[in-house]
Amino acid sequence: MRAVILAGVMSFGLAAQANAAEPIEGTWLRPSTGTLVTFAPCSDGFCGTVQNGEFQGQQIGAMAGSGTNYSGSITDLAEDKTYRGKAAVDGNNMRLEGCVLAVLCRGETWQRQ
Repeated sequence: MRAVILAGVMSFGLAAQANAAEPIEGTWLRPSTGTLVTFAPCSDGFCGTVQNGEFQGQQIGAMAGSGTNYSGSITDLAEDKTYRGKAAVDGNNMRLEGCVLAVLCRGETWQRQ
């Protein structure tokens, strides 16, 4: 009986791991603007949608990847310009960068909410 219970607990743990969300998923705060962006699964990987402010409901881009590193596109909605982007998640922090010509990059560290 003990072996059956242990096997059940172990298989439940493995199933939970397989269904775990990617680190990029969730709502993030961009500190420089106070903007909240939620990244959720979409056809392009993980799409970021603005949750508050002037651009509420608009998509800011999509990132593909897994684990802690993602890449894709980021749109500056105020300027209506799209850049190549990359994100690195480290616990409750995400470094998000947008680049022009792959050498001129600017970024900011966002916090998970």
